[in-house]
Amino acid sequence: MAQAEIVKEKIELNVADRTSMPAYVARPAGREPRPGLMIFQEAFGVNSHIRHVTERFAEHGYVAVAPELFHRTAPPGYEGNYNDFPSVMPHYQAVTNETAEADVRATYEWLHATSQVKADEISCVGFCMGGRISFLANSVVSLRNAVSFYGGGIAHGLLDRAPNLRAPALLIWGGLDKHITAEPRKAVTEALDVQRKVYVNVVFSNADHAFFCDDRPSYQPIAARQAWALTLEFLRS
Repeated sequence: MAQAEIVKEKIELNVADRTSMPAYVARPAGREPRPGLMIFQEAFGVNSHIRHVTERFAEHGYVAVAPELFHRTAPPGYEGNYNDFPSVMPHYQAVTNETAEADVRATYEWLHATSQVKADEISCVGFCMGGRISFLANSVVSLRNAVSFYGGGIAHGLLDRAPNLRAPALLIWGGLDKHITAEPRKAVTEALDVQRKVYVNVVFSNADHAFFCDDRPSYQPIAARQAWALTLEFLRS
């Protein structure tokens, strides 16, 4: 698919708990209806990397929106330091399943109501913390597909959502990930098998946690390129 000219903007989303959530939007220029895509951040906020990923999806024809999931505890535009995880922990820990559900619904409803979005073609992609949110979102709203990159915490708090998953799921992991080892990965796929859910499970054996992020030392360019191609194909399918 040829890359599209894109428009970038920041918006404010009204959440059911009466909070206001900033979000970064990248979309193709023009009014032609396009698929919608929610992009869920890592634990470091909607930073330059997540914004760039959002733009990359827009170049492939998606109206992509990245909501700031830390909006209740962090200032607008918050970007955490990759070398100082303790500083992001208060924001990370404040994101509960309940608040995440509200944020997912607000983001989904914005896409669903946007004239440039095909209302029946909304999907999501999430990274790390966002990978968990992507799994959760699949149990909350009607999606076309859901992609989780190394979704930390799925096996420890979301497996009870497996019966409620509505769309095919793509699960992407790093085989060298010390945070998400083979045991929790297996727990996730077994839960989906029990419920006869449609999913694709991919482990890049030579990749670590956060291998897709080219701003982090764990970046693995070959695995990242292959995971990107797989994600695009999965979303189109």
